[in-house]
Amino acid sequence: MAYMSQDKKKQLMPGIKAALKQHGFKGSVRVDNHSTLCLTVTEGPFREADGWYRPVNHYWFEQHDYPEHVKAFLRDVLAAMNDGNWDKSDPMTDYFNVGWYVEIQIGRWNKPFTHKEA
Repeated sequence: MAYMSQDKKKQLMPGIKAALKQHGFKGSVRVDNHSTLCLTVTEGPFREADGWYRPVNHYWFEQHDYPEHVKAFLRDVLAAMNDGNWDKSDPMTDYFNVGWYVEIQIGRWNKPFTHKEA
């Protein structure tokens, strides 16, 4: 059963903060429903996203038309968010077994993403 605690979030935060800082982004991290680690990216060097509020499909972001520096950021931050996570799911039998879920969104519904150069 997926489970994410505040203590586990604190353990993952140094890696997440390092990825944000390395790529020039800012964001906030929260735990949702004791099962999901959520990152909201609020500002950074992504001009095309200025004014956006949208989720990132972390399974298919490589195929999306994000600029390469954004893809590199997403690779690094996802690695930090999934440090120690596992996925023993079998969707064919409708069996899901993960350590925790991850979610990334660009901007918030009430405060869209802001472009700022690093």
